[in-house]
Amino acid sequence: MSPWGWEALVALAAVACLAAEGRGGGGMFPGQAAGASAGGGGGGASSAGGGVGAGPAPQPDPCYDETGQARRCIPDFVNAAFGKEVRVSSTCGRPPSRFCVLSEKEAAMAGPGSNSGEGKASQQQQQHPGASSPPRPRACHLCDAAEAKRAHPAAYLTDLNNPHNLTCWQSESFPQHPQNVTLSLSLGKKFEVTYVSLQFCSPRPESMAIFKSMDGGRSWVPFQFYSAQCRKMYGRPSRAAITKQNEQEAVCTDSHTDVRPLSGGLIAFSTLDGRPSAHDFDNSPVLQDWVTATDIKVVFSRLHTFGDENDEGDPQLARDSYYYAVSDLQVGGRCKCNGHAARCLRDRDGLLACDCKHNTAGPECDRCKPFHYDRPWQRATAREANQCLACNCNLHARRCRFNMELYKLSGRKSGGVCLNCRHNTAGRHCHYCKEGYYRDMTKPITHRKACKACDCHPVGAAGKTCNQTTGQCPCKDGVTGITCNRCAKGYQQSRSPIAPCIKIPVVPPTTTASSTEEPSDCDSYCKASKGKLKINMKKYCKKDYAVQIHILKADKAGEWWKFTVNIISVYKQGTNRIRRGDQILWIRSKDIACKCPKIKPMKKYLLLGHDEDSPDQNGIVADKSSLVIQWRDTWARRLRKFQQREKKGKCKKA
Repeated sequence: MSPWGWEALVALAAVACLAAEGRGGGGMFPGQAAGASAGGGGGGASSAGGGVGAGPAPQPDPCYDETGQARRCIPDFVNAAFGKEVRVSSTCGRPPSRFCVLSEKEAAMAGPGSNSGEGKASQQQQQHPGASSPPRPRACHLCDAAEAKRAHPAAYLTDLNNPHNLTCWQSESFPQHPQNVTLSLSLGKKFEVTYVSLQFCSPRPESMAIFKSMDGGRSWVPFQFYSAQCRKMYGRPSRAAITKQNEQEAVCTDSHTDVRPLSGGLIAFSTLDGRPSAHDFDNSPVLQDWVTATDIKVVFSRLHTFGDENDEGDPQLARDSYYYAVSDLQVGGRCKCNGHAARCLRDRDGLLACDCKHNTAGPECDRCKPFHYDRPWQRATAREANQCLACNCNLHARRCRFNMELYKLSGRKSGGVCLNCRHNTAGRHCHYCKEGYYRDMTKPITHRKACKACDCHPVGAAGKTCNQTTGQCPCKDGVTGITCNRCAKGYQQSRSPIAPCIKIPVVPPTTTASSTEEPSDCDSYCKASKGKLKINMKKYCKKDYAVQIHILKADKAGEWWKFTVNIISVYKQGTNRIRRGDQILWIRSKDIACKCPKIKPMKKYLLLGHDEDSPDQNGIVADKSSLVIQWRDTWARRLRKFQQREKKGKCKKA
């Protein structure tokens, strides 16, 4: 059985005992026997314990078992009203006023119909025709708030209740319906209430209502109604059946509404008594919400009277005899911590809050504390503590969030998503290295330096990312090394950022004068270049294009030589657009053999030629009429001048 079940039984047993004692009499005035009260034991326990949440935490921690595993824990059962301030709408003694005490003899003379509070005088006249009302000697006293011995303040409602020396709060005399008297009590935070009890020094009310608030008194919900006329007073049937469909609703009962006993009577409301789901409280959010309260309000709606308040004899004496007086108000329950705390303490602001365990937080341990969002918050049960779990961020993040979709996809095991991963990590769990970094396998993933920078060479690498395991950067053609910082075997460095390493070419035999026999008709075919050609405006204007090239490699292609060149600068171009960068230069084999033109790999040249279709419709063509002159840096300025003159139309004159 859950703790709530035992508490309900204990509360009901206490009610029965106190009711039995109350029937034996007792009052608050001299000469009357002192009756027992439900608050005697509870108040004493609270006083001895120092109030809710006082005292050192029990050892070992009840929120964990002997092996350190989390388990449900709940604060001690207390009288949450003990020592609390009660706000009341009516208190006698301001100004000093008289009140009188009814006797059992008068109650007996009033007859069996006295509980209704109506028609009592006429009933007596019928029982004793022709006779006037018998004298009613009543003991009267003075209520004076300025004098301690004669005062009946609201503080007496929640003080230490001593059945041998009762102290009672008392309202002003005759606050009859429709005038109400209210008692409002703030518990300081949310409590899970097991019972609300009041022990009276006066006759119990004919009609009374108990309300609860869950928002600090801003709104109120009915908890229980008591009335001999439920339908008339509260618009509800008497003793309505409680089902699972309405177990979170207040009911009205005509029990505990008798005028007797005149003093010491008890009204005790058990929040779970008769509720169908009480036996399975852990799994009933409806009842968990039903018993939760931050404030309790009691409204006394109608007094019991003997009907003599309108007698012709002394109506004021009768009215001074009817009032509400309560010796003890108790609210039994536990500080609401949802099974995640064993006590409640005062925080820095003096407010009551749970001493949360299981990685929970909040006044009621009703949420997971920061960084513990790997699964959703849940109330602890007898079977499962449901502690909040830290996000798995491998020590690289301080914040995370919960994602329900991921939680469901994981089979309801993990839903945490790390935020702002540090130490160059990335991913839902900060479990891999971010772009530009790779894993240092000599260190665990939780190490601050588990990720090392790729340091990929800005020219030799094709990107900034590298292999997450080996750290190998993606290299361009002909480039090698972990960071792509050197040329591979068979390649040599170039000055091009696009192709920083080029293949070392095998020089074709026909590119040097001594490498092969010249054709016999070279003298008549073309005039071989002597290497001392000069450039002038006339030569510049006669050609369709003028470019600076760097010969990278040469390949034989049938009747043509195919040169891979890098065009460094374009000083003039014809109908065929020429762009900087790697291009193909086509020269006929015979022109190369006759050294018209004479070129060598890995050299830079100034090439001036005519537009001509290449064999593959791609690249530029040079022939025996083209000028191929080894490049000199001093020519750059001269060629720019030629460019400017051409734009001014000087080439036409030339």
